[in-house]
Formats: sequence, C-alpha cells, structure tokens
Amino acid sequence: MSLTPIPAADLLQRLHEFDTIVDARSEGEFDEDHLPGAVNWPTLDNDQRRDIGTLYKQVNAFEAKKRGAAHAARNIAGHIDREVIDKPKDWKPLAYCWRGGKRSGSLSLILSEIGFRVTLVEGGYKAFRAALVLDIPRLVNTLNWRVVCGTTGSGKTRLLKALAQQGEQVLDLEDLANHRSSVLGALPGIPQPTQKRYDTLVWDALRQFDPDRPVYVESESKKVGNVAVPASLIDAMRQSPCLNLVLPDAERVALLMEDYDFFVQNTEDFCGRLQVLSEFRGNVVVDGWLSQVRAGDIGAVVQELLTQHYDPVYLQSMRRNFKHFELARVISPVDHSEQAMNDLAIQMTRESSAIAAEVRAEYR
Repeated sequence: MSLTPIPAADLLQRLHEFDTIVDARSEGEFDEDHLPGAVNWPTLDNDQRRDIGTLYKQVNAFEAKKRGAAHAARNIAGHIDREVIDKPKDWKPLAYCWRGGKRSGSLSLILSEIGFRVTLVEGGYKAFRAALVLDIPRLVNTLNWRVVCGTTGSGKTRLLKALAQQGEQVLDLEDLANHRSSVLGALPGIPQPTQKRYDTLVWDALRQFDPDRPVYVESESKKVGNVAVPASLIDAMRQSPCLNLVLPDAERVALLMEDYDFFVQNTEDFCGRLQVLSEFRGNVVVDGWLSQVRAGDIGAVVQELLTQHYDPVYLQSMRRNFKHFELARVISPVDHSEQAMNDLAIQMTRESSAIAAEVRAEYR
C-alpha cells in the first residue's frame, strides 16, 4: 500500500508530476471550480451528498455514515470499472475532495490497496484554493507586462489573438471570463465561470508564462462581467508600459458589427441591453437609439455609442488609472480585418525579437 500526503502549497509546483488528478467531490462542487486538468469521480454525487447531509441533520451521524458508505462503495467500484482497470501499475494519481477527508480518503485507500502509488492533497480543495490565491500575486510580480489599450472597437482582442498566433505570451482575461467586458459584453448562451473558477484559470495561465519574455494583456477594468480580475494583477497592469491601439471610427463600427453580429440578428436582445444605459445617458437618448435599432439603422447607433458613451468613459479611466497611458506608443493596423491585425502582430513580434537580441548582446 502506498498513500502519500502532499501539502497544498507544495502541490502548486508539482501538478505536472501526476498522471491523473482525481476530484472526488460531487458534480456541482467540481463545476464551481477544480484543480487544472482534474477529472471528476464523485464519491457521492449531487443527490447523494444532499440526501446524506439531510440524514446527518435529521436522524444522526451514524445512520448517515452507513448510508454514505454504501453509496461511496458502489460509486468507487464504478469508477474503478470504468477508469482504472486499464491503468498500468506505475500509474500515479493525485486525489482530493473538499478538505482531504472521507471522500478522497476512501477512494485513495482502495486505489492504494490495489497497489497504485496514490497522493492525497492535505486539506483538499479548500487548502489548494487558499494556496492558489496567495500564489497569484507572486506570479504576477515575476512577469513583464505590456498593456494593450485602445477605445472600444479598436481591435484589442483581435490583436491579442494575433500575437498569440505569432508565439507571443498573451493573457486574454475576457476569453477566460466568457465575456467582452462591457454592458453589451455578455455572450449569448455562454455562462461566465464562477469567481473561484476564474481565479484558477488566471493562475493556471500565469504559471505557464516565461518571466524573461513580455506578456500582453488588455487594459481591463477591475471586473470582466460578473467576475473580478485579481487585485494584484490589476495593480501590476496599471503600473506597466502601455500600447495604444488606434482605429478610425468607421473601422471600429465595422469591427463591432462583425463581432456583435448576434445583436444584428436579434435586435430586441440588443434593445434590451441598451435599456441598461438609461441611467447613464437618460431615457430620451436611449429611446432614440431603440427607435433607430428597430428601424434597422444599427450602425448609426453603434457610432453614437462609441463617441458619446464608451470613448469618454474609457479615456477618462485610462488617464486616471494607467500610469503610463499618456506615454503609450500608438500602434495602428491598416484596417479592422484579421489580416491587418496579423500583420501588426508580426511587426510587433519582429521588433520585440530585435530588442531582445540587443539586450542579450549587451550582456555577453
């Protein structure tokens, strides 16, 4: 039998050592958040966990434990039949539950009795989560940030994706959040992750970056939709060098009409989102926009949204919060197309490589 505990703080640097990371919690707990790369083998599923909790409170702990043990034994047997039978003897799983207690302990004990070398997370997910939250500021402060600024519709997300395709390091906070970071930014039919899940996704991205190379990130506010960007990351971004991505108004409108085409196809949904702006722009202005949208003049509304609402708010925020925004280098693609963004990304990558080469030569 081989059953080894590992402190959560140590695990942060050792996740790569395990062949399978097994989350023994219920499906609901797993969906809320889980360790990167984990698979879900519930010792008690959602309904069983609820029923055992009710039995524990309304009857007594002994009866709850008996019923829980019966569920756990059947579930673990099913996991072994489905997932473990074909595993070689040198398979190295890591297992955890909420606090490293009975659920992961039961699964780990049986796997270790079979002969596998099982590692159990001390303190479970709860301890890992606490260690992760403390580790995010450390990782943030090791990295060399380049903040891509630019008014709404200037193509910041397109540029980030183009930079990633060129092999540059990119942290796309909106992609991780399933949101485009504005009143109109929710993606139809795609829910946002929980705050805990978002933190884990950000941490998982941070830990894979090379501190010796720049990391490009968009000039986000403190929240992307309903999730908050880690405070240490916001602070680092606001102190870092900026790039100012600029596009003419007509190109910005065309880009937004492409990226938000679902509003063009569903104008009433667009109208519903616009009504949220009444408290900022007033009912008269917003009612006018609604009439234009319903008349099919969406492009004109987008133009006014940019120049009358988003641009003033954005520029005021950038000047107030980003220390180096006024010194930002202006970068301008020839138009809003993906090809133009790819060309700009290639140019930026070449310049970055040339600068890195000069630095290396200087220190030889």
